Amino acid sequence: MRKYLLPGFLLLLDMVILGSAVWLAYIIRFPDLTEYMKYAPEMLANLPVYFLCNFLFFFLFRLYNRVWKYAGHREALSVVLANVFGTGMFVMVMSISGINVPRSIYFLTFFLATAGVLVNRGILHHVLNMPDNQEISVTKLRVLIVGAGDAGNLILEDLAHSKNRTVVGFMDADPAKIGKLVNGVPVLGDRNVIKDVVKTYAIDEIIIAIPSMPLKELREVADYCSQTKVPVRILPKYFSQLVSPEIKISDLRPLAIEDLLEREPIVCDEQAIGAYLRNKVVMVTGAGGSIGSELCRKIMSFSPALLILLGRGENSIYEIHQELLRTYDKKLLRPVIMNVTNKDGMNAIFQKYQPQVVFHAAAHKHVPLMEQEPQEALFNNVYGTYYTADLAGKYGVERFVMISTDKAVNPTSVMGATKRMAEKVIQAINKKYKDTIFVAVRFGNVLGSRGSVVPLFKRQIAAGGPVTITDPRMVRFFMTIPEAAQLVIQAAALGQGGEVFALDMGKPVKILDLAYKMIRLSGLEPETDIAIKITGLRPGEKLYEEVLTDKENNCATQHAKIFRALLRDEDPEEIRTKINDLQYSFSGTTEEFIAQMQTIVENYHPNHFTD
Repeated sequence: MRKYLLPGFLLLLDMVILGSAVWLAYIIRFPDLTEYMKYAPEMLANLPVYFLCNFLFFFLFRLYNRVWKYAGHREALSVVLANVFGTGMFVMVMSISGINVPRSIYFLTFFLATAGVLVNRGILHHVLNMPDNQEISVTKLRVLIVGAGDAGNLILEDLAHSKNRTVVGFMDADPAKIGKLVNGVPVLGDRNVIKDVVKTYAIDEIIIAIPSMPLKELREVADYCSQTKVPVRILPKYFSQLVSPEIKISDLRPLAIEDLLEREPIVCDEQAIGAYLRNKVVMVTGAGGSIGSELCRKIMSFSPALLILLGRGENSIYEIHQELLRTYDKKLLRPVIMNVTNKDGMNAIFQKYQPQVVFHAAAHKHVPLMEQEPQEALFNNVYGTYYTADLAGKYGVERFVMISTDKAVNPTSVMGATKRMAEKVIQAINKKYKDTIFVAVRFGNVLGSRGSVVPLFKRQIAAGGPVTITDPRMVRFFMTIPEAAQLVIQAAALGQGGEVFALDMGKPVKILDLAYKMIRLSGLEPETDIAIKITGLRPGEKLYEEVLTDKENNCATQHAKIFRALLRDEDPEEIRTKINDLQYSFSGTTEEFIAQMQTIVENYHPNHFTD
């Protein structure tokens, strides 16, 4: 019943306003009482017609179906247009009927009626937004918006109705806006004075509202913001691609280290990728892992006939399968729980599904753990790759792509050495099977992956520290998960067989600097709020990583971010014999096992290992 009360009340109020507008128009036009009384009968006779014309358009413009608590310029425009058309129709009816009404009456009635309805709705909007007693006691967060453009104004409009936030000001790089008011909110300065503005105006939260901001500028703004110890939220980049986005505060997310380390957008050859994935049966091993699951997401966007999600971890396979089911038909997806070292099981999978493209992402990746269990690293990373690649050749797979790592370059760890051996396996098997294209793709650390330092730092910061760093000199290459997956798929399209591709990882990042940035992004100060603890290098770790050795060099490809390592050919029989001989090292000491691995990977120089 309540939903009919307010519209009914407004309807009665509008009748009073419209009637008063007509009466005042005649009073203004005919101030002499005698003359006014002469036209009074005409006024009363025409009043029902005026009501009919105006209320027809009041209903057409839905003035009684709007939520006036959240009214804005669109609602005000509707009031004006309803009165324009209503008055216009009234004029037309009077003219057709031959009733002679002074033209000034029409203009006066229109302005008085429009002003009355607008004031009425404005008062209603104010009353509906008045806080109750409980809300008065709530202290609102003081917000600073970086960017006084379209996105910033949309956020301002949404926050106008917020009970716990109030916008104090804008920051903008446009000198013409500084010192001016944008929708009643001052533009307080350029981005380089963010720290001073935050202190002067007691800002509690910063919102970066420029989704199209270039990466270089974003880094500069983030540096300014990180000096304030104030939480920072950002509008995701995809909003810049929308034609007419409706932005709300819920669309924002915390500024993350991934935003600052991400590189310029990748341009891939969609046609080439689509040609080898569309309508094909594709298998991803290790599909539940960080890279494997992202590969699955990307592959599905190219419309394969079937995607086989293979992995030995049932929970992770279940999760990516359920995620994809929310978008794709279940007939296009097959979750399979299988270990790639199970030769007979893998054979049955190849025989049943006949995959045409295989992405081999299954591997052990944790460097210190593999130093403790070198045989397990060999069995999973080398034999698992050998079995899977050999089956791919036997069953006529068109393309086989192995995910490698920069740790395979001049390896100092068991994990890196086994991945270099796996690359050699791919090169050798490529010679054995002429109908299948075998390639490997190297890249460095992946931001946000389960083995990455970034999630570890996040947990440590959330726990109050300390943030642990093995060595202050350590540097690493970083790449986002979507970027890595996209380039892997692109590299596969470039392969002719036997190549080891290396991805352009950009500039290396100092891990200590990474820790400092992440702490400051959390609104804290390194060494003051969060301690940093140096723990020393772990078994198998390097101070820096390489994507290519000095001897390998590199060769450019058609894609600016993908290079081909120039490696010597591998003999299939020689590689098979060597990795089979490693089985006899299982019964010896760790030192003997490592020494045997060094005969295969000539540039493997372990820094230290455990027995």
